[in-house]
Parts: sequence; structure tokens; C-alpha cells
Amino acid sequence: MTAAADPTPPLLGIILAAGRGVRAYPSTRYMPKVLLRIAGQPLIERNLAILRDQLGIREIIIVIGYLGEQIIDYFKKRDPGVRITFVVQREQRGIAHALLQVEGMIGSRPFVVMLGDELYLGSNHGKLRQLLANDCAGVLFFRREPDLRRVARNFVARLDGDRVLALEEKPRQPETELMGVGTYLLTERVFPYLKSAQPSSLRGEVEITDALSAMAAREKVLACILDGDYLNVTTMEDVNSANYAIRDQQFASYRISVVVPAYNEAATVGQVVQEFLAHPEVDEVLVVDNNSRDDTAALAAAAGARVVREPGQGYGCALKRGMLEASGDLFILTEADGSFRARDLSKLLEYAKDCDMAIGTRTTRQLIEQGANMDGVTRWANVFFGKLIEVLWWGQEPRFTDVGCTFRAIWRDSFLDIRDFLTAPGPEFATEMMIAMLLYRKRIIEIPVSYFPRAGGSSKHSVSHWAKAKTALRMLRTTLRHRFGPPPARD
Repeated sequence: MTAAADPTPPLLGIILAAGRGVRAYPSTRYMPKVLLRIAGQPLIERNLAILRDQLGIREIIIVIGYLGEQIIDYFKKRDPGVRITFVVQREQRGIAHALLQVEGMIGSRPFVVMLGDELYLGSNHGKLRQLLANDCAGVLFFRREPDLRRVARNFVARLDGDRVLALEEKPRQPETELMGVGTYLLTERVFPYLKSAQPSSLRGEVEITDALSAMAAREKVLACILDGDYLNVTTMEDVNSANYAIRDQQFASYRISVVVPAYNEAATVGQVVQEFLAHPEVDEVLVVDNNSRDDTAALAAAAGARVVREPGQGYGCALKRGMLEASGDLFILTEADGSFRARDLSKLLEYAKDCDMAIGTRTTRQLIEQGANMDGVTRWANVFFGKLIEVLWWGQEPRFTDVGCTFRAIWRDSFLDIRDFLTAPGPEFATEMMIAMLLYRKRIIEIPVSYFPRAGGSSKHSVSHWAKAKTALRMLRTTLRHRFGPPPARD
């Protein structure tokens, strides 16, 4: 017996990704908004996955414009599992105009349009396939939104059951919680309405809402209710909110690795390993033995750590090896000397949900324990370098008071983005990480952490004023080299 044929026709996917994203500046000054990453994955890739996985679409047209070559380059380096064709919208004249650019490629196939800068979580886009057999001209997606201020920034519909009678773009006083979103199932019947619609007084562009409203007045257009979470990503605040929403929702599933560089730390490493392993959020502690001449490696392993060896001498070499070897989704960097405690780990974890890297600052005097290696000169030197970076990268709006604090949290995907940029072998690596995150347009939040006296031995980089001066000079050279050198290559 042969399997029954699928009664629904094959769908074509269209992702609109031509806009400038002006309200998301400064990030969109350097990249198209659809390539902004949400929890490590670009918006456009998330929407492509919905078309591919939920709707079984294998052919997708991406309409590009502003910095569109970056989108082409991004997908050239990956196998998205679908055939992609790029079409250029040479004038940024809105969604309706963008759709008209692909009219000749549609034929008689139904197609699903998604705006490339919208975020859907736990959605039911697959339901669209069930509506293909209704002989309708289109299906529009709506979701229930109790915040009428958000409804007012999108579009609403006048409905008769599940039939759309008319649409209104950006209503001043919405009378419904049903908010339209940027997913449309359409047929070739939409194109005459796109061509005949007049530019709106709102933006001087042909609004797709007007064209769809005219079509709904004459033809069968259905409404479909969207499940899950949704965010129209317009500003960088929206990007940050989306990152937090995903990471907070999925945080329990993330693996957390604590990375500890160690050089002759036999006196303290076992205690540090045990303390961090006892934290309920930690999945592994990885100690990087950086050519220790004592029992550091053996004692770390006995305490429960996974131990790897890094032959390249230096703090930076050890930390980079640790992050390359760690298995977690989120890396916590700390010291083997007991100067940071696991009790502050919860601070880093909570703020990591809201940024790409959360870094500690040891300059809050109330959190510096007596005897810690943070005298007035050292504290103010860190503040100086932090403010220097703020000035040199003013457009990124960083806020730093400590450039040498090891205690920090960085997401694996963020580290992988910057790893080829990280070349500093010594203590300047901490500063280089911060600069790399700025150059790659990532978000950093600095938070106060407690700073304790070393439990044993002496600091390798600040044992004397001369050692501190050498470390400061290396940090200065690194900062100036990256500020005035060539920009980093981006994937």
C-alpha cells in the first residue's frame, strides 16, 4: 500500500530583511538588524528554522537591502538545510514594496512571509498548513496581547468569527487584545492589491496592512491565533529583553563550567574546587594546570575537578585553553587562590541572563576584605583604565571600573565569536576580553563582587609595585593596539 499524498501544496518561504533598523543604532550601523543575536543565534536564522522545521519549507527567498552582503556571507558559511535565493530591494520602501520584488518568482505557489526582525518562542506556525485547504486568499497571524500599548504599535483586525473583514495599522486606541504580527500566509492573489495600494500618510510608504485590508474586504482572508511568546525587535532594548527572556526561560537547562587557571596553587586549589563544586548551579570545575611545579594538578583532581594542561605560559593562555576545553554553555572564570568565593556566583549568573558577559569589579570598598591585594593605587589604576576604555569606545556606552578582575561570566557562543581575537598571553588578557566584546558589539555588565586576601602564595602579577607597573603597561599597550589597529574580522 502506498502512502497517501500530502493534500497541501508545497509552500515557499519569504523572509523580509532589507530594512535599516535605525532605532536599533548604534549596533545596526555596522550590521543588518536581522543578524543581531538573540541568545547566540541571529534573528533571521531563528525565523528560517521556523519555516523549515514547523512548515516543512525547503525553498526560501530572502529579500535584502541595507548591508545585505553580510546576510549573504553569513549563510554562505552555513548549511541551513534549505535552498536560499537572495533578492535585493534597492530602495527601502516598505514591506509591500519588498514583496513586489519577488512577484515573478512565486508562480501559483502559496507562500509564507515572515519579517526577519521578529522573535517567536514556542510558536505554533505549523498550524498554517492546516488552513491551506480553505481556498482562501491569505491567513494572518494574531496573538492575544493584554498590553494595549504594544497593540497600538502593531495592527488590529475587525473579525467575523475567524474571517478578517478589515485591518487597521497602529490604532491610537485599540479596542481589542488581538494584535497582528509579521507572519502572513498568502497567495498570488495578493499582488494586485499590493500594486493598487496608495502610500500612507503615516510613513509615506505603501503599508502592507492597507493592501491586506483591501484584499480582506473582497476575498476570503482568515485569522490564526499565535501561541507562545512574541517580540517585535525594534530597538536595542528589545534585543536585550529578548535575550533575557530566552535565557531566563531556559536557564535550568544550561550547563555551567567554572574555569580556574592555576600555577603553583597547591595550597588553595583543592579548597576552591570543592567550594565551587558545592554550588548547586555548577556542573563542572575545570582547572587549567599552567606548568605548575608543585602538586596543583593532583590536588585539583582529588577535589573533583577536571584537569587539563596548558603548556603556553601565562594567565591568558590558561584561560583561553580552559574555555576551549570546558563543556558548559556558560563559563565562570575565577582564581585558584581563594580571592573570589562561590557565594558571589549567584550574582554573576543572574546578570549573565541579561548580557553577553558579566564581569566583577573589585573597586567597591565595602566588599574588599582587609588584607586583600587591592590598595588605593591598584584600585584607582583599575578605575583609570576602565574609564580610558569608556572614552576610547564611547559609542558603545561601556561602564567599567575594573579591567583586571578575573571573576566573570561569559556565554560559550560569545567566547567562540571572539576567541580568534584573543591573543594576549598574560594578565592583559582580562582587558583584551572586554575590548573584544566591545569590538564585536556585545553587551557587558559590571557588578560589584567581594575580594578576599589570597589564602596562600603571592600574586604573579602584583606582588610588588614594579610588577603592578609592568602589568599596567601591558594593559595600556593592549588597549591602544586594539583601538587604533585594524578592526577584527567577523564571521
